[in-house]
Amino acid sequence: MPKSDLPFGSEFSPNQIDLPVVLHLVHQYGGDKAALETQLKETFFQENKTSERNKRKLAMNLRLSLKAYQIIDDDVRFTDFGAMLYSYRDDEERLYAELAKHILANLHGLTLIQCVQDMQAAGEKVTLIKLREWLQERGVHFPRGGKHPSMMRLWLEKAGVFSRQWRVNEARLKALLGISSEEIDALAQLTPEQKAFVKALINQGMGTYASNTIEKLASATYGMKFNEKMLPKTVLYPLRDAGWIALERGTKSPGRGAKPFLVTPTEKLKREIVLPLLEQLEQQAHSDLRPLLRKSLAEILDELNAPSTHLRGLALEALAFKLMRIIDLDYVATRLRGSSTGGAEVDLIFESSRLVFSRWQIQCKNTSRVRLDDVAKEVGLTHMLKSNVIVMISTGQIGSGARKYANTIMADSNLAIIMIDRADVESIVENPAHIVHVLNREAKHAMRLKKLAI
Repeated sequence: MPKSDLPFGSEFSPNQIDLPVVLHLVHQYGGDKAALETQLKETFFQENKTSERNKRKLAMNLRLSLKAYQIIDDDVRFTDFGAMLYSYRDDEERLYAELAKHILANLHGLTLIQCVQDMQAAGEKVTLIKLREWLQERGVHFPRGGKHPSMMRLWLEKAGVFSRQWRVNEARLKALLGISSEEIDALAQLTPEQKAFVKALINQGMGTYASNTIEKLASATYGMKFNEKMLPKTVLYPLRDAGWIALERGTKSPGRGAKPFLVTPTEKLKREIVLPLLEQLEQQAHSDLRPLLRKSLAEILDELNAPSTHLRGLALEALAFKLMRIIDLDYVATRLRGSSTGGAEVDLIFESSRLVFSRWQIQCKNTSRVRLDDVAKEVGLTHMLKSNVIVMISTGQIGSGARKYANTIMADSNLAIIMIDRADVESIVENPAHIVHVLNREAKHAMRLKKLAI
């Protein structure tokens, strides 16, 4: 069975089984795999017009689905979550609510919800094929032909999260999670340092702690490097202003300088759902770009003039992402950093396997001018990333030195370097199809530089 980030759910559907009865059978036959599968077969699949062998397979699939949904373990005994569901078997409203909360928080249900909302905001019809593509872009995989999202939707529908097929009931979602979609988006937009700090604070317990203590815990637990001098400006003040923490200024000690801030989580942060949601959001690709990706190109261009440097950077990445989507490239990674890049950061990586394989390395520069050094850095990274194409997208101008250097590289190698400046961006916003003209222009330019002397 191919690896899946969504739980396998074959035969685990409210249209096929009665969950309280299933839970009763697990309670009665837990620990005996063969006996449990026999009882599941006889209870739910005995009347199916198929062979006995297929009936046994259906029962086995149901057992595997119960494990995938973390209701039972390898020994077909209840997990802690499964035992909790069993305790609510006579209260179906509570039963389905607890299952929905579990799906949303621990099984990528929130990612599924966000993906559906994004598709609908973009005017895209929700189908399993399209869902697979959109989820894949968020770093969430399920096998080709799998019905994993459909099974999740049916259980979420039982709890009132979905109505009318894929329509999300926002009020019910907030009632279950105790957190609104706006707050979830706000969590997604926290920087990696802020997320690590918040997670370390939650793990420490709901008290008041010195900021440097939490910073050290976040560094040790999540491998996050903090600039100690900039901690208030980059982490503490933004978290306070967003309502996640309260700060109390430390007092000076004679000869020892100012004490660190005292940090206390607010009631908003004390909700149990915050930590699993944060961890789920961190597994999603470009989760912090999500609010921008739902906007039009014109709205994103407006965000490029936002007062916040962080927001301007996100807007430019969102713009680059949309442009690459227009030409149907396959998303691979956002802000890739690590051994594959020698510690340097690449904004976006896309690939294409149409006719021949190509890897596109995108660098976004929200500066007045792209310089030679900016291009040289990207050229150096191509050796580690094995890229064929570099795309430099800027809200400013491409400097003459940068263009001359790019021309030299293209003439002497198989690299293509595409330059998209402010004028191009504005033309594309006015008419998205202009991206094709820009790419054709750049391709013809590269072809002239690489012309064979024959």
